Amino acid sequence: MIRAVLTEVGIFLIPFVLYAIFLIATREAMLHPASWPLRVVGWLTAAALVLVILSLLLLVQYSGAPPGSTYVPAHLENGRLVPGDEK
Repeated sequence: MIRAVLTEVGIFLIPFVLYAIFLIATREAMLHPASWPLRVVGWLTAAALVLVILSLLLLVQYSGAPPGSTYVPAHLENGRLVPGDEK
């Protein structure tokens, strides 16, 4: 669960990191408040939210078992542990 949360936080931060790299490349003062006007932060936040929503939609659409399959959980068979499987 924590890996999924950290992945989404990382995806959210991508536009801000790219903008910071842009500021460094153009030799602007990255930590100066004038480099981060409210309008730019708003656009970066909107872009970040779009990326997070798209990643969540892709996760829902393309993860998990194929339709109609049945998950058989891990179990003991003849004294040996058999891992879970989708049939």
